[in-house]
Amino acid sequence: MQQFDRSKEDLGNSIHLEHVNVQVPDQRLAQLFYAAGLGLTRDPYLMVADTNMWINVGRSQFHLPTGKAQVVRGHTGLVIEGRAALLDRLTRVRAKLADTKFSFAEHNDYVEAICPWGNRMRCYEPDAARFGRIRLGIPYVEFDVPVGSAKRIADFYPAIFGTPAQVQNGDGTMARTLMGKDQYLQFRETDAPQPEFDGHHVQMYIANFSGPYAKLKQRGLISVEDNQYQYRFRDIVDLDNGNVLWSVEHEVRSVTHPMYLRPLVNRNPATSNQNYANGYDAALWAMDPAEYDPRDMRPRN
Repeated sequence: MQQFDRSKEDLGNSIHLEHVNVQVPDQRLAQLFYAAGLGLTRDPYLMVADTNMWINVGRSQFHLPTGKAQVVRGHTGLVIEGRAALLDRLTRVRAKLADTKFSFAEHNDYVEAICPWGNRMRCYEPDAARFGRIRLGIPYVEFDVPVGSAKRIADFYPAIFGTPAQVQNGDGTMARTLMGKDQYLQFRETDAPQPEFDGHHVQMYIANFSGPYAKLKQRGLISVEDNQYQYRFRDIVDLDNGNVLWSVEHEVRSVTHPMYLRPLVNRNPATSNQNYANGYDAALWAMDPAEYDPRDMRPRN
């Protein structure tokens, strides 16, 4: 009988990293960057006025409410298939974003794209060895944190949230905690000065909802009591002395939240009115079965 390492499928308490939220001053420029440039999809059902825009990325999203620009102190990793097409789209929006912080550049294994207000994205091709079955999605968000904080950040998440975490890079300069299937929050040490936290947030779904809440509340770390299904905290602290290691708001939702794993529409950015063909409107957010399992996927007898 074939033996399997069942522990490879353990997630811990966090089920899904659902969205990254940053305010943007101009919805038109945001639409040009996230939809026309990156090739992502505006949610057709929710936040369709000019006060907010939700952008679908596979099973995850960017939330872009109108307001003073917020910038993640680090970068967001994206899996977007088709480097040549991505570069072409970014080239086509460059003139309209000329008076902003927008830029993009090719690197060996990713394309870096910077939004009009300075948020950095690293766009990778699908790679089962690195990103699992994701063909379109957000595999990680990485934060630039102070030197000497990675190990203590890695201690925080298992103790408070029950999410597996470890220190990587050999020299212990990056902490990584699991947020969902093939999704992570990463914290990479740097000696570069960082701006003050501006209020941006990431959102996670967790199975044990009340346990982390009690631990955070005991330490005085709950920042917002949103509703029955959701609360927030912002400070990651040293478990020994309570000192703040890093601040980024976490929107924490239960898996009983009405929007848990809500189906998201993802368009195929290669389709236009000039080359339209029935059946090619949607983009797939996961790899085809044959790309991650060599077995015949036809129905079994």
